[in-house]
Amino acid sequence: MKLDHIGIAVKDLDEAKKFYGEILGFPISEPEELPDRQLKLIMVDVGGANVELLVPTHPDSAIAKFLDKRGPGIHHICYRVDDVNEKLAKLKAAGMKLIDQEARPGAHNTLVAFIHPSSVGGVLTEICQDAG
Repeated sequence: MKLDHIGIAVKDLDEAKKFYGEILGFPISEPEELPDRQLKLIMVDVGGANVELLVPTHPDSAIAKFLDKRGPGIHHICYRVDDVNEKLAKLKAAGMKLIDQEARPGAHNTLVAFIHPSSVGGVLTEICQDAG
């Protein structure tokens, strides 16, 4: 298991892209839209891990609600694992509260699942693997 990315909710993807790409000089991925989650994202390669910049595409999306409640900032942390469903089974057996009971498609050809913040010290936690 290793750190894959830190998700940051932003109000303006172009402004965030300018800061991370033009000002700081990090490589930026092409934008990817996840219509089922009503969000658009870009990945920023910060060397060994990524920063995932998330912007809502609909006012009722989870990211829009997060921004309304908390404002821009860290949304979640993601760890890369070899097998998401196997890790979910171990987490469930350990009594962790899961948001996802099984892996689902994620950005950049991954399978993802989320662990409820109440089980992880208040931090929304994602696990991911390559979809293959």
